[in-house]
Amino acid sequence: MADGKSPKSAAKRAPADEQDRGHLRLGLGSTIAQRGSASLLTVRVPLAANLLVAVAKSAATAITRSPSLTAEAAHSWADTGNEVFLLVANRRAARPPDGAHPLGHGREAYVWSLFAALGLFVAGGAVSITHGVNELRAPSPADHFAVGYAVLGISAVLEGTSFLRSVHQATPEAESLQRDLIEHVMATSDPTLRAVFAEDASALLGLLLTAVGLAAHQLTGSVIPDAIGSILIGVLLVVVAVLLIDRNRQFLVGEEADPRVRRAVIQALLNLPQVQRVTYLRLEVVGPRTVSVIGDVDLAGDDVDSNVAVRRRALEVLIEASPAVAGTVLSLSCRTNRR
Repeated sequence: MADGKSPKSAAKRAPADEQDRGHLRLGLGSTIAQRGSASLLTVRVPLAANLLVAVAKSAATAITRSPSLTAEAAHSWADTGNEVFLLVANRRAARPPDGAHPLGHGREAYVWSLFAALGLFVAGGAVSITHGVNELRAPSPADHFAVGYAVLGISAVLEGTSFLRSVHQATPEAESLQRDLIEHVMATSDPTLRAVFAEDASALLGLLLTAVGLAAHQLTGSVIPDAIGSILIGVLLVVVAVLLIDRNRQFLVGEEADPRVRRAVIQALLNLPQVQRVTYLRLEVVGPRTVSVIGDVDLAGDDVDSNVAVRRRALEVLIEASPAVAGTVLSLSCRTNRR
């Protein structure tokens, strides 16, 4: 934890327009309010898309009786329910700090996102696998395949639109942190972005599996490939759900910020004229794009103890003015010059 020990003279100064802002730029992208509204739109788009797709797939399932199409209908209904959980997550996580929650309610986003992932596991994965197995044991022929293909085509357009929305949000964030897209989606502290991206990507792959299963059923007259398609869709959803559950668990138990974010914060502190050295820094994620800051610093210049304490508190207030910071606790390292 000894990062940041290089003297400030070796650090590059930030541009003047950045230093003149009312808060530090901490390398977490744009402000929480901007990203919060982006995440809200990223949820609303797939909610509308999944609801339309779920209704269409359910109607097509009743007409075609295709096992893989049934699995996709269950998948879409599960995704629709999950978007509701994600809307609740965004709303509850955005509540301001209070006496009982001085660091805010950001971690609630991971609680409700965990519920959404569990819903995907049960309502999507388990139902699809069970239905596929039952069809293998007691096959039922499908018909009206053209209806199934039409619904799959419409679903692909709607799901693709939703997926592009999540890609549009994730790409600039990934570039700002020098990550590739998939790395950023898995690493981001925003569970809404991760859930929507993963669900839409799995939905598009599920549509492909359904189309293959439906075509094989039509060509061979056998329900087996269609039923296998249902099982494969279920396995896909289980894998995605387990990944989402595990990431939410990691953030709930407490995860330190990405090293690149940590280096950006150290640089931002060293760019301040009142900070000479950063001898210790801990950044813990306490919500989507929100961290708590704990550190030891050397303040520049000589001063009496009482003035040093005032300057230290003023530095904490400056750091907490950043929308990315939920709370700050700074201590003076033993090398701070005092009289």
